[in-house]
This record gives sequence, C-alpha cells and structure tokens, in this order.
Amino acid sequence: MTAKIIDGKEIAQALREEWRHRAEKLKDKGILPGLAVIIVGDNPASRVYVRNKIKACHEVGLHSESHDMPEDVSEEMLLKQIEELNHSDKIHGILVQLPLPAHIDDVKVLEAISPDKDVDGFHYYNLGALFTGNMKFPPCTPYGVMCMLDYMNIPLEGKEAVVVGRSNIVGKPMAMLLLEKNATVTICTSRTQDLKSHTSRADILVVATGRPEMITGDMIKEGATVIDVGINRLDDGRLVGDVEFASASEKASYITPVPGGVGPMTIAVLVANTVLSAEKFSGM
Repeated sequence: MTAKIIDGKEIAQALREEWRHRAEKLKDKGILPGLAVIIVGDNPASRVYVRNKIKACHEVGLHSESHDMPEDVSEEMLLKQIEELNHSDKIHGILVQLPLPAHIDDVKVLEAISPDKDVDGFHYYNLGALFTGNMKFPPCTPYGVMCMLDYMNIPLEGKEAVVVGRSNIVGKPMAMLLLEKNATVTICTSRTQDLKSHTSRADILVVATGRPEMITGDMIKEGATVIDVGINRLDDGRLVGDVEFASASEKASYITPVPGGVGPMTIAVLVANTVLSAEKFSGM
C-alpha cells in the first residue's frame, strides 16, 4: 500500500477562499476584520511564522498588524500592549507569538488576551468551552487537523483514534475534538509504555511530540490515517516530522507530509477565527 498524501496547502487554500467570501460580506457592511500579532525578541523561526500569518491575512483581505517588542521588554509593558489591543475597535484577533523570553510568564500573558479576541484558542475560557462542546474559537492546529479529515471525507465515528502528545496546544484539544465526533480516543505520551501496542491499533493516528521520526512504519496499523503535526530540523538541515515518512507511507492509507501538511492549516484556521471574531462583533 502506498499512502495518499493529504495536501495541506490545497486544503488551506480552499478554506481561505471560503473565509475570504465571508470577509467580503463584512467589508460590505463597513467592517474590516483585523488581526494583531505580537512578537517579542528576534527568534528567526518566530519571525518566519509571523510573516506567514501576516501574508495569509493579506491574501484574504484582512487588516493585520505586527507589534515587535525587544527581547528585554518588561512583562508590564507587554501586558499594557495587549490591553490596548483588547480595546481597539479595528482589531478582532490578538495573537502572541510563542515562545516568550524566560522572564515573562506565558500563562499570565495568554490570560490577558480578551477571550473574545483569543483567535489562537489558548485562553482558559476557550479551552474550557472546548471541553464542554461550546467552542468560541477552536485551537488552530487541532481544528486544522479536523478540517483536513473532513475535507478528505475520512470517517471518525466509532473509529479508534490515538493521539501521541499531551500538550495544551495540540494533544489535549485534539483528543477532545476527536471525541466530539464520536471517535474512541486514547492519549499517549513519549513515555507511554509499549507505545507501539497503542499506535498499531489506531485508525486515526495524530502525532505531536516534537521528537523527530519517533513513529515508524512498524508502529502503524495497515490502512490507518496518519497526521503528523511535528516539524523538526535535523543537523543536516532537513525538515522532518514526528513520523518516519517513508516507512509510514507503506502502511497508511492517508498521510500528511512535513512540510506542507498541518502547518498551512494552522494559519488558515487562524484567519478563519479572525473573520469569525469580526462576525461576532458585528452581530452577524
């Protein structure tokens, strides 16, 4: 078996087109959806991510702002910037690019963002709403995965889904979204004993551990759908996921590549959440 590639770029483009039309309806009413991104320091990877997010907003016709702050900015000043954006009528979504410098409390910063503008879906209010099935803004990466599965018409109800990774950003919300679709969900970590016994029975396998190529083909069920959320740069400069792509492709029926898989979907959902926030502010 050779797995069919799930093309995240293609699906993200289709999603952006849908939300571009919704943004146009808002503009007809005099409302321009706006996203503000705050970046602290000069982390090269973070700057690439921010540029991609700003570019995606422009492609859909959204207003976007990048607020660059120095590495040694005080937590107080960062919180003040967030408070100003919370009260800005032209900003409907606020995103603070992680990671932040060690002297800044990530949790305090993320909780300072108004839940009504938390388009990343990281605020405790929005995470709690996810657990009750009443999402305001779905976390971008997990929801991007759900959009991919839906686009590919991959059934979830009654299926065995295994999520490897327990982060608040991907693993835990991913499990909740799969559970909401009536999948039977198991959460594993990199320390799970006999991990293969769990992954090898998964109809849907989502891997988000940040450990390069830790899942190999012999750990995958024949015909499974494999979603690789990881992106890691090796010493030789290559980008790889958390799944060993070549061997996994021989067992899976569907698989996401790295890069070009989940990454574009994360940004597409961020754009969608920003438009959704603007719709809520406008009463649509």
